[in-house]
Amino acid sequence: MSPLAVILTILGYFAVVLLLSRLATRRGVDFFALRSHRWWVVTLGMVSACMSGVSFVSVPGMVAGSGMGYLQMCIGFFLGYLVIAFVLAPLYFRMGSVSIYGWLEKRFGLTAHRTGAWLFFGSQLLRASMRLFLLCITQQLMIFDPLGLPFALNAVVTVGVLLAYTWKGGVRSVVAADILRTVCMVSAIALTVYFIARALPGSLPDTLRESGMTRVFFFDDVNSPNYFWKQLLGGFFIVIAMTGMDQEMMQRTLTCRSLRDAQKQLVLSSALQIVVIAGFLVLGVLLQTYAGLSGETATGDALFPSVATGGSLPVVVGVLFVLGLSAASYGAGGSALTALTTAFTVDILGRPASRRGIHLAMAVVMAGVVLLFRSAWDRSVLDAIYTVAGYTYGPLLGLFAFGIFTRRRLPESWLLPAALLAAPVLCWLLSHYSVDLFGGYRFGYELLPLNGLLSFLLLRALSFRPGVR
Repeated sequence: MSPLAVILTILGYFAVVLLLSRLATRRGVDFFALRSHRWWVVTLGMVSACMSGVSFVSVPGMVAGSGMGYLQMCIGFFLGYLVIAFVLAPLYFRMGSVSIYGWLEKRFGLTAHRTGAWLFFGSQLLRASMRLFLLCITQQLMIFDPLGLPFALNAVVTVGVLLAYTWKGGVRSVVAADILRTVCMVSAIALTVYFIARALPGSLPDTLRESGMTRVFFFDDVNSPNYFWKQLLGGFFIVIAMTGMDQEMMQRTLTCRSLRDAQKQLVLSSALQIVVIAGFLVLGVLLQTYAGLSGETATGDALFPSVATGGSLPVVVGVLFVLGLSAASYGAGGSALTALTTAFTVDILGRPASRRGIHLAMAVVMAGVVLLFRSAWDRSVLDAIYTVAGYTYGPLLGLFAFGIFTRRRLPESWLLPAALLAAPVLCWLLSHYSVDLFGGYRFGYELLPLNGLLSFLLLRALSFRPGVR
């Protein structure tokens, strides 16, 4: 697929996105859009909002190593969404605030509010930058390297495009783009599965059955990262932390018109996400099978881009890949950029400021972090995001849990952020030395609940009863 064809496909997608953004802001600019959307509109957007270009590329790429074991995490995701819908969402709706971290201030005070906001800000910045990094790497292969253009220009152009459709519309334009993003992702998966299945000698059911890559449940080795209870527990807490305690994700839910609507949206969108992820995994099996037959050597995150745009399949497969990747990656990046602007303006500054100035500053910072990631990276970006989340979202998990399940207070001092920073350090030490300390045991995604538990215990040591010091 030529660089010109890739560019034209991306431009066509963004022409539609900018049109949607313009239509979404006819009633004026609204960075927050509280209580302004019907629940089914938010549901359509949330199906893809929890995914990104990382999911689009990494999930099919992981099939060779772990089969369909990722569905074990999806079961945990669904259970986690039930907690968000019926425990966290009621708290946020009763509070009636733009930022979910405002609840921490009402519960503990300004120090907890600012600490939670900084934890989210750092976590979101790293996660969003990793997503954009994968997009930039793919664009470098398809566009910038063939044209002899540097990676730095790639990063600047990518972040500049994010500014183009979030500059005026804030959350309104993000929700509108989310719907298009869902349509593009689902269409790209379904049609790509169809065209690759046609290129294989057997039927789709036969190919899946004979591939040896359709195993879902892993109960045999507790030390394996794919062990069922590790995956289930990790998925459960990852969703609670990365969605329920994440300003970017919950900002969408707060646009629903009522708590009941928000709960319907959360439960239905979580079920639909499982269907979409299953489609990614089926696609991964087909890609691995096709690569084996055609002599394709790319693996992991590089497999889908290489097969889709390599020219051996109909050109429509390459177009669908570019369209789906653009929708997933730019959509996720735009919503993250908007959430970072909200968190920094409302939670960290805590005073009136030029939101567009902050918005521009956040874009510049994201571009800088993407360039830092360029120095060295050799692993699945999806795995890296969940690993980083285990360290950065754990303190948020512990802080929210302490506020929900106890009535104790926390000090308004530097000891609070120090305790929440100590927990991930302890987790890193445990993870680093786990093989020696625990007889070969290796931590996986269950590191997140462990981090949350350590944070909870450290907060308990600092806390005091109301009225008692």
